[in-house]
Amino acid sequence: MREISFEKNVNIHADGSCLVKFGNTHVLCLATIDEKVPHWLKNTGKGWVTAEYGMLPRSTNTRMDREAAKGKQSGRTQEIQRLIGRSLRSIVDLSNLGERQIKIDCDVIQADGGTRTASISGGFVALFLAIEKIKKNYNIQKPIIKNFIGAVSAGIIDNKPLLDLDYNEDSMAEVDANFVICDSGEISEIQVTGEEYFFSDNQYNDLFGLAQKGIKEIIDHQKRVLD
Repeated sequence: MREISFEKNVNIHADGSCLVKFGNTHVLCLATIDEKVPHWLKNTGKGWVTAEYGMLPRSTNTRMDREAAKGKQSGRTQEIQRLIGRSLRSIVDLSNLGERQIKIDCDVIQADGGTRTASISGGFVALFLAIEKIKKNYNIQKPIIKNFIGAVSAGIIDNKPLLDLDYNEDSMAEVDANFVICDSGEISEIQVTGEEYFFSDNQYNDLFGLAQKGIKEIIDHQKRVLD
């Protein structure tokens, strides 16, 4: 596991903010409260949580063009922001949130593998802070956050299971996985791919065991910063 840190309240404008670092992967996560919901949720009494994801041009080894300049998002970007949104919605009681929306913006400042899992883990901190603001402003007593949640990558390199892969490790991985797990141990999402390799039940169980330990550490960090 790489060195992890969460720094909250790093943006004076956002309703919740967190700078999360997993080794050399740094992601800025900002939460915005919107008192409107998507049209399909109007008059339902339920709220919504959604996410957007992006990478700064020099977040990688060579400069990449901004997707806005190209006029459309890549399939990868759309996949990742949907994953972030699904993961964070899974731990929110949308009825207790009420008819409002929280938007989580995850911008990768520096990328060295695991940007989507860092975004989920840091996005949770920003989301938590925004929800605390809502509860205070509207005197909501009911719980809105159902659970803490964290995410981590794992993989198999030379038949050895590894946790929290950096870019070089990820590029060499025979099996690549992302785990999103709650504090309760319940699973929000698992993505596992054999990169031109098959993998066994035992190998999967090894990865899952590592991920459980890693996410416990991540959630411990979240709790300390939010205490």
